[in-house]
Amino acid sequence: MTALTPRIATLALGLIASTAWADEVQVAVAANFTAPIQAIAQGFEKDTGHRLVAAYGATGQFYSQIKNGAPFEVFLAADEATPAKLEKEGEAVEGSRFTYAIGTLALWSATPGYVDGQGKVLKANHYQHLSIANPKAAPYGLAATQVLSKLGLADATKAKIVEGQNITQAFQFVSTGGAELGFVALSQIYKDGKVTQGSAWIVPTELYQPIKQDAVILNRGKDSTAAKALVEYLKGPKAAQILQAYGYAR
Repeated sequence: MTALTPRIATLALGLIASTAWADEVQVAVAANFTAPIQAIAQGFEKDTGHRLVAAYGATGQFYSQIKNGAPFEVFLAADEATPAKLEKEGEAVEGSRFTYAIGTLALWSATPGYVDGQGKVLKANHYQHLSIANPKAAPYGLAATQVLSKLGLADATKAKIVEGQNITQAFQFVSTGGAELGFVALSQIYKDGKVTQGSAWIVPTELYQPIKQDAVILNRGKDSTAAKALVEYLKGPKAAQILQAYGYAR
């Protein structure tokens, strides 16, 4: 049998070590963070060798699933209250919670020119349907109701509101024509400093409470090397660049 050359032997040992070290992390991701986490996952996997497996949905629904034993190791929520609650209830690793992103709300229409830069279309009230995410399950939906209340439009728009189960469904109602406009996460329509589709009003942050999105390592991820690596990666400069590109602060 022919002996391996030193170079081939080194490569083989490196491959074995990489395969043994690489792991998978199961992550529950708030629907608004779908595009950014997909971009982050590519760099994370390339840089660490770990694989990120994500499920997307409403924060409130994930809370119920986690309480019922869903096999998630890391939770990227759309608010700060839910991870704090899970930590308090003993479902998450104490001290692992941190704010990974601060979200921005936008009023959006799939039709170019429909929404003006000051959101006057909302007060004009000529539309038939206004899409928002369920405010009881999705923080972006709650933020939308806060905006309507502050603008004195809660009563005027009540009969026109169509609720999506989460922010993804709220976006879909608008994109498919089910609603002329709706409140969505800026990250769904924004990339590299500009709105990429339709027309939008980036809602001033003083009209709603800050959408601080917290992450936490859940109990199932307590001893996971991949879970810990993901948290550190989210805190790093490469993730920060992606967040900025999608309109998030940190």
